[in-house]
Amino acid sequence: MRLSEFRRACAEEFGAEYAGVLLRDHWLAPLGGTPDEALERGVPAREVWAVLCADLGVPVERRHGRGLIDPRD
Repeated sequence: MRLSEFRRACAEEFGAEYAGVLLRDHWLAPLGGTPDEALERGVPAREVWAVLCADLGVPVERRHGRGLIDPRD
């Protein structure tokens, strides 16, 4: 998952405005910081996405493929 795909997935799942707040302020204990901090430390976007979804209770069926570029585009 590329960073652009991660950001798109967050915007689609949580809304564009709220996604920014989550990435900046939401503490993820398994990653030892916020999503933005984890990404800055080099944690792969796919891992941050998985931890964020688990922490916020996103249903499994909405976790896979969110934010990925549609190959038809």
